[in-house]
Amino acid sequence: MKRNFLFASVTVLLTLVIVITPVCAITPANSENFDVEAKSAVLMDFNTGTVLYEKNPDEPLPPASVTKIMTLLIIMEALDSGELSADEIVTVSEYAASMGGSQVFLEAGETMPINDFLKSIIIASANDCAVAMAEAVCGSEEVFVARMNQRAKELGMKNTHFENATGLDDDVSNHLTSARDIAIMSRELMKHDKIFEYTTTWMDSIRNGAFGLTNTNRLIRFYKGATGLKTGSTGKAGFCISATAKRDGLHLIAVIMGSETRDIRNNAAKKLLDYGFSTYCVFTDAKTIAGTIHVKGGEKESAECYYDGCEILVDLAKGKSVKKEIELNETVSAPIREGDTVGKVKYILDNETIYECEIKAKESVNKITYFSLLKRIFASYILK
Repeated sequence: MKRNFLFASVTVLLTLVIVITPVCAITPANSENFDVEAKSAVLMDFNTGTVLYEKNPDEPLPPASVTKIMTLLIIMEALDSGELSADEIVTVSEYAASMGGSQVFLEAGETMPINDFLKSIIIASANDCAVAMAEAVCGSEEVFVARMNQRAKELGMKNTHFENATGLDDDVSNHLTSARDIAIMSRELMKHDKIFEYTTTWMDSIRNGAFGLTNTNRLIRFYKGATGLKTGSTGKAGFCISATAKRDGLHLIAVIMGSETRDIRNNAAKKLLDYGFSTYCVFTDAKTIAGTIHVKGGEKESAECYYDGCEILVDLAKGKSVKKEIELNETVSAPIREGDTVGKVKYILDNETIYECEIKAKESVNKITYFSLLKRIFASYILK
């Protein structure tokens, strides 16, 4: 039976009022005059993708090594798909070894496990390692960059064009992206939990401990809840960062582009994150049993049902409660299948529905057979 037919019965409406206990109970910042020292900036919520603050968010600008967020995303997706193996050994080409800027001074013909390349790219922003991995994934940096641009299109990054895998911009003419697009690709990379094993590391080493790595992102050490993600700086780009941090379930992405110095960039990122944590919080409703429904004509007379709950970004400045309205069918007709929709839950704030989720059957119930019906009648008669 189609799910739509499950709603042909009486609906019971239950309304529960849930008062939010803010997980970040700090006086919200005044956003009217709020600003950061950067050419452009974006603050985004990781869970929902909601943009919480923006300043020139769509202006194409050189991103420097923040480019490597897309480089890393392609590598992580290649690992997930089986194109690469995590324990694979990569041999460094002469071209990869020739990269300037931040590097770990790879030599042509040198070999390292992919794990060490990842550590070097993320922690030390190593350009030589980024190119070596681009070649490992696609055979050449040129083909890899084409894949970067294709992935950017797929993600809806409308103001982005990559010309290399590193962000080096001395010899490029159109290597640009925007703060919004950086937030988008950062969010996609953050869906790979393993990335945080590297981005939250302050110091590590490669080559069996012979070469030390120190994270270019000082916020990892000095900002509460910092989780990543990537810094960058060149003469053209200025100082850029995609800074991520998590507190009490709220995971934020703060993108800063074109700051004048490293300290200004870092302070701008901290200011943006502070603003987010002091202005927003997460309302959480756990997965819950919603009760039972009567099953008409079923082998069982009732079925348990549930809903998945939610994590909702809430503006603390409103200071309102969230109401939860549970609309659950009193009776449905067999057959029903596990996962069939039998109702819905609405979360309401300021008289507006801010989130909905389905109530689903926790079990399947088939139509009662003639033989089962006789057994039920007989059992009922005996019990009398």
